[in-house]
Amino acid sequence: MSEADAVRRAEEPATIDTLAKDLARAGVAPGTTLLVHSSLSALGWVAGGPVAVIEALTRALGPHGTLVMPAFTADYSEPAYWTNPPVPEAWWTRIRASMPPFDPAKTPTRRIGQVPECFRTLKGVLRSAHPQASFAARGPDAPHIVADHPLDFGVGPRSPLGFLYKEGAHVLLLGVGHKRNTSLHLAEHHWGGLREIEQGAPGPRGWRTFRELDYRIDDFEEIGAAFGAPVARVACAEARLFPMRACVDFAAAWMARNR
Repeated sequence: MSEADAVRRAEEPATIDTLAKDLARAGVAPGTTLLVHSSLSALGWVAGGPVAVIEALTRALGPHGTLVMPAFTADYSEPAYWTNPPVPEAWWTRIRASMPPFDPAKTPTRRIGQVPECFRTLKGVLRSAHPQASFAARGPDAPHIVADHPLDFGVGPRSPLGFLYKEGAHVLLLGVGHKRNTSLHLAEHHWGGLREIEQGAPGPRGWRTFRELDYRIDDFEEIGAAFGAPVARVACAEARLFPMRACVDFAAAWMARNR
């Protein structure tokens, strides 16, 4: 969506103040640990862009809340599995040999939106060290969330998602659907029905391989509809706020019945 389209969609500009009030009305409470998936364009025209969205989320959570976002880098992965777009097999060896090692401070996110890309660069934000499935966090729980992110099964029970699940975090889908709900990948681990594959990423001493699941998202919207999280309005966007543990447990049981 172009900026002109965002202006046409919005009855008025969204600001830090209006976004923070909308988030509070949607149920975002001070002191919460909140995993956010977002679309800036879905909000309409925002004065201050992604920085304003992050400031509004921070204000809604208060000084004792912790804000978490995915900071994924899908290009730091085994090129044989790339589909969007695929690359010729003749390129795979060169890609593996030439990709720079993942650096939490420098490596940009890929295709997950302007808000998380902005968030990972801000003062006080910590980022986990997984080359594909890192998470960024700021707030009291941030050091615990991003610490010791294992290479194997990057969104599994021992990942930041697993920590958020155990600690009773909430998930906010801000202008996006359940296809962006990464907690459903944790549900796939709890369900246990996916095959294991070998993934890879560049490391300081060359290409390294690790274990991962062959994730799928084709039924995530169906799972989300069945789960039935309430819908609120934040600026021009639909917002869904729900407890992560309830969603993951529901999704794992749904997968056991329907996949």
